[in-house]
Amino acid sequence: MEIRRRNLEAMTSLDPRLLEILACPVDRGPLSPVSGDRLYNPRLHLIYRIDDGIPVLLRDEAQEATSDEQKSLAAEIGDSSN
Repeated sequence: MEIRRRNLEAMTSLDPRLLEILACPVDRGPLSPVSGDRLYNPRLHLIYRIDDGIPVLLRDEAQEATSDEQKSLAAEIGDSSN
């Protein structure tokens, strides 16, 4: 758990404790921090931005990941299902 927490701290400006409770507003599943200070839902391939340390968890504001982005983000978060 400590290693995961340090990885989360390195990837985003959000408090790791907050990251543990944040969920996607669409499927209510966990979000993964990715480079560029963003949160990624690998199940729905949605990318949520973080503005000034505040996650923008609105479906209308989410970006759909392209096929290339999906592969890159899956590799970044260690998701082998993609």
